[in-house]
Amino acid sequence: MRMQDKVAIVTGGASGFGEGIVRKFVSEGARVAIVDINIDAANRLATELGEATLAVQTDVSSSIQVAQLKDATLNAFGRIDILVNNAGVTHQPMPMEEVSEADFDKVFAVNAKSVFLSAKHIIPIMKEQGAGVILNVASTGGVSPRPRLSWYNASKGWMITATRGMAVELAPMNIRVNAINPVAGETPLLKSFMGEDTPEVRQKFLSTIPLGRFSTPDDMGNAACYLCSDEASMVTGVCMEVDGGRCI
Repeated sequence: MRMQDKVAIVTGGASGFGEGIVRKFVSEGARVAIVDINIDAANRLATELGEATLAVQTDVSSSIQVAQLKDATLNAFGRIDILVNNAGVTHQPMPMEEVSEADFDKVFAVNAKSVFLSAKHIIPIMKEQGAGVILNVASTGGVSPRPRLSWYNASKGWMITATRGMAVELAPMNIRVNAINPVAGETPLLKSFMGEDTPEVRQKFLSTIPLGRFSTPDDMGNAACYLCSDEASMVTGVCMEVDGGRCI
């Protein structure tokens, strides 16, 4: 029970990697706000996992809604110990100059602005408590970019740099900030990364991963649990690849 009595917020928590993180945290004793734009999916997961969870519909690119998320979590659980910025989107694979301005704006609103907004609203709570942990879910694309996903790659590179900057600034306040860099996995974003989901495209994608498989929600849950637990009390500013060796 490495997270006994901890309260966590997990954005994009109703499916994919976020769901894996939520399930792991609850199994380790945490109370978790399952945050998602898809409130039906969040409610289904909260119903399954029980009273240790709270479903909150939130557009993470909206300052007003992130503030409401903070209030809802405090009202339900009384504190916020852990923030996982997992919500993310991508654009379809294509030449960089063909990505629409609307898609570019959406990628940076969800993948980058959301980190700014959650920091703005939730870091003051952690400072007041005298402790906290933030985990940003970035990507191997921010370390070793794939062609035709240029603006998604850039947004995740931004998140990696933001993680390190946040870690340095917040360390004196006993707030740790880390990131995990997954390779693509069986999540709702997989088809968007690949462009089309066929056995041939999957095999081509998998051929770039030395361990020969996609990341799973359990992989992310296990890595997130370590980085957000007291076992990692001396770990901050780390951007951990959980990628089967793709970035080697």
